[in-house]
Amino acid sequence: MRTVLVTGPGGAGRTTVAAATALAAADDGSRTLLLSAEAIPGLPAGTGPTPVTDRLDHVRIDSGEHFRAELTELQNRASGVLDLLGAGRLEGEEVTELPGSPQLALLHTLRRAVAGDLTGYGTLVVDLPPLTEALALLALPEQLRRYLRRLLPAERQAARALRPVLAQLAGVPMPAQWLYEAAARKDEELADVQALIEDGATTLRLVAEPGPAAEDALRTARTGLALYGLTADLLVASRVLPRHSVDPWFAALAARQEKCLDHWHQDLAPGLPVHEAAHLGRDPEGAGDLAGLGIPAPDDRTPGRTGDPWWTEEERDTDDGTTTIAWCLPLPGAAKEDLRLVRRGDELLLTVGPFHRIVRIASALRRCTVSGAALADGVLRVRFTPDPALWPRTS
Repeated sequence: MRTVLVTGPGGAGRTTVAAATALAAADDGSRTLLLSAEAIPGLPAGTGPTPVTDRLDHVRIDSGEHFRAELTELQNRASGVLDLLGAGRLEGEEVTELPGSPQLALLHTLRRAVAGDLTGYGTLVVDLPPLTEALALLALPEQLRRYLRRLLPAERQAARALRPVLAQLAGVPMPAQWLYEAAARKDEELADVQALIEDGATTLRLVAEPGPAAEDALRTARTGLALYGLTADLLVASRVLPRHSVDPWFAALAARQEKCLDHWHQDLAPGLPVHEAAHLGRDPEGAGDLAGLGIPAPDDRTPGRTGDPWWTEEERDTDDGTTTIAWCLPLPGAAKEDLRLVRRGDELLLTVGPFHRIVRIASALRRCTVSGAALADGVLRVRFTPDPALWPRTS
């Protein structure tokens, strides 16, 4: 299944472009599913697949409904503990969703699309939240799985017959078996979503309205995409004004847009094609307006993620013959003052501006000590020196 994730700065028109992309994919002959948390003018919406055209269905994500369902399930599974404590259960009608629930609802719906009841589609188009929030969301499955492994490691759960004995020896109650089972189930669900995000058939489509604010946002996005190993296949410049207006005010706006677009074409192409979507003079509404934007259908020949973005280089000091290994990661647009790097055990904690990622160090480099790091020409190089106490001797 081809998956296209659509995001951009807030207010840039990402929902419109997601809908236009889905419509183009359906018109190209692919049975397509569009996922969106926002209403799309002119398109029908329901929490289940709702037909838009013969080959296009739309699902609107209801985060409130998802939050209430998850809370009800949690109360049912923890009923023994709640009854023991004399706790009163919450009814769905009295529950207000908490911050963060829209993100979890989106992950849940993505999981349904790949392993649940939303199957049978050739193309999946997902309308993501605004840019920085979307990149953090795409990194969330990997992070949550790490948290689950640390808090409830599967190898620590004991057989049911031994749990009372272990509880007495430890002096504290052992976590209930249902908790481990719930963690294993969530880990499986998150693994499905992570596999979708990291799949070679998954690409990201960026949407931005030409202007100074978009310039900064795209520069930050390039760094985040590289850090998480994501690939963008298209940049859609939205609401592009006619270039030759007789009105001086509109002509000045169009000139500023043209200058920005020229920079995008020169700086990003051919690695990231730029599509200019004309301003319709109104908000798009319905399939006709969406088709008028000319958004191209996803191209199956465009590769998605090609694997782990890290690579290694061997460096030798000509003065003393010392060999170091540089672990390299491309971080275009990153600034040294925004970069923080910490090694903790077998993991590397990397923060670049608003983005944070914890990566497991390659097995061979775990026997080395970090001897330095440098950011040059858009590439971060973390240098490792073999630890004589751990590295195999050659003579």
